[in-house]
Amino acid sequence: MARVNDLGKDSIPGLVLRIAIPSMLAQFVSVFYSIVDRIFVSSIPEVGELALAGVGVCGPIVTMVVSFAFLIGIGGTPLMGISLGERNKEKAQQILGNCFMMLCVLSVVLTAVVYLLREPMLRLFGASDVTYQYAESYFCTYICGTIFALLSTGMNQFIICQGYAKTGMVAVMLGTVLNIILDPVMIFVFDLGVQGAALATVISQAASMFFVLCFLFGKRTNVKITFGNYDWNIMSRVLKLGFTPFAIIAVDNVMIIAMNALLQKHGGAAQGDMLVTCNTIVQSFMLVVTMPLGGISGGTQCILSYNYGACNCERVTKAHNFIRWLCAGYNTFMFAMVYLAGPLFISLFTEDPELAAEAFRAIKICTMAIIPLGVQYAIIDGLTGMGQVQLSLPLSFWRKAVYFVSIFLLPQFFGAGSVFFAEPISDILGPVVSIYICRKYLPKVLKSREENVALSPRH
Repeated sequence: MARVNDLGKDSIPGLVLRIAIPSMLAQFVSVFYSIVDRIFVSSIPEVGELALAGVGVCGPIVTMVVSFAFLIGIGGTPLMGISLGERNKEKAQQILGNCFMMLCVLSVVLTAVVYLLREPMLRLFGASDVTYQYAESYFCTYICGTIFALLSTGMNQFIICQGYAKTGMVAVMLGTVLNIILDPVMIFVFDLGVQGAALATVISQAASMFFVLCFLFGKRTNVKITFGNYDWNIMSRVLKLGFTPFAIIAVDNVMIIAMNALLQKHGGAAQGDMLVTCNTIVQSFMLVVTMPLGGISGGTQCILSYNYGACNCERVTKAHNFIRWLCAGYNTFMFAMVYLAGPLFISLFTEDPELAAEAFRAIKICTMAIIPLGVQYAIIDGLTGMGQVQLSLPLSFWRKAVYFVSIFLLPQFFGAGSVFFAEPISDILGPVVSIYICRKYLPKVLKSREENVALSPRH
């Protein structure tokens, strides 16, 4: 549990790898659980594929709810990291306390609002008359554990921010492993079906939350959770900075929801449910790409924020460049895995040859441009880690805007299956603009930081 990473002095390549690999593995294990969960659901006798479609409808909504954890977690950690780089521990502790309170309040509000709106939301987001019962059963159980999900995910960011990357990994893996164990017990032994899958998730998230809070209230951490000293200015800065990662996750899931609705609409009664099930499989594979990728780019934000706060701009530049190459390298590996293991991955969900063929075709389309997508993640999360929301937010929305326009226009001219081409279109146009903006403005941002610190009375 001891801290082993000196964010301001350790060699950049070694430091990035020691933080990125545990963060990546934690997200990989988490997405592995998500896939196993869907495999168990698809194995429910007689109704497996319909149940999978129902859970697939819930998936984006559930993730959108959890995205509020990143609104606060990734919104607060760059501010805390910069404060630690400035050697202002008191300020860092105040930021952590404010973020903890914000997550608690958000959990209660979200639980009430989303539960009351569950039926219109599920209907709007792609649940048919046949799949609605499975979607509602899963969703109602899961939403009761919102506070566990938000606190475990959001507060874990503050563990990683202090350099405890392995502890953050343990927190994620604890919940994930417990979830994998509980899934078959709840679904098959207690015969709870999709409700059992949701209940297993809630119990596991509670265990992860208790681990995270025990660490942040305990003696091993450098910055602890405290009560009081709440400041609206800090809260507003957290919300402003966290809006970029929140928007990325929330809009991504709105896109998936919109895709499900469009697939139902353009697929019609004959193919609608089949295409939604296909999209659930495709998005499961995309999670294998994007969640570990986000673990690399998001987990290493602490290196950038700390050194930006310490005004060590040379280390910021070296770390940012290394992280971009690491993200691109991971996605290159995943691009190869599409063709080496894609059919095997799909066989975990279905034995229907028509569904399997359609899913493999869709996965190949969606991953056509994932290598530049890796660079996009590194740039957006890197700029956010340095507090440059005025750059990261427009770049994020640009890619989302391209995606959003594409998913609505493509099926109008080329049919329901063409929706999947929205992914590579946005994965090319998004990174092109991001690379240009990063090269043009990042040197100016770092130069401005050096000048401002040089003029500061403390220097």
